[in-house]
Amino acid sequence: MRITISGTIGSGKSTVASILSKMTGFKVFSGGYFFRKAADDHGMTVEEFNRFLESDPTFDTDLNNAIKEFLADNDNIIVESRLIGWLSWRGKIPAFRVFLDADIDERVRRVQKRDSSEETRNLLIDREESEVKRFREFFNIDFSDKRIYDLVLNTDSITAEEASRRIYDMVNANR
Repeated sequence: MRITISGTIGSGKSTVASILSKMTGFKVFSGGYFFRKAADDHGMTVEEFNRFLESDPTFDTDLNNAIKEFLADNDNIIVESRLIGWLSWRGKIPAFRVFLDADIDERVRRVQKRDSSEETRNLLIDREESEVKRFREFFNIDFSDKRIYDLVLNTDSITAEEASRRIYDMVNANR
């Protein structure tokens, strides 16, 4: 069983993946980790790296291909990445696909807890706009299209534990 967790920035992807990992015993792999590391390796913030990548799909293509190959070659895992749902769907890789979302104010509040920046709202909006543009232009993916997901959850008014429980219950019901 493969579980993919996609969603907006600050929607709870990493937290839910971690909790779900404890429930299932599956290891978690994060595409965001590799992206943040690459930005750091290039001496850029995530936002600067996003803008840099708007003119060249090479890094995104390589990262997406590596994540897709990893997903195809492994089982009993959870992969958390903004596009992993789409990558698995397009690659015809069997997986239970989850999309998490939350209101912008809630997402900003959550991101501020880990980043503690006064500019969080603007940075988050800029980053999402950059990513959505790249996803559409380079990969023909409409990030707002949720039809490929087995479960779409709004995490505004539920805890990460509740979201994880819903996912766990649906995964087990669909085995």
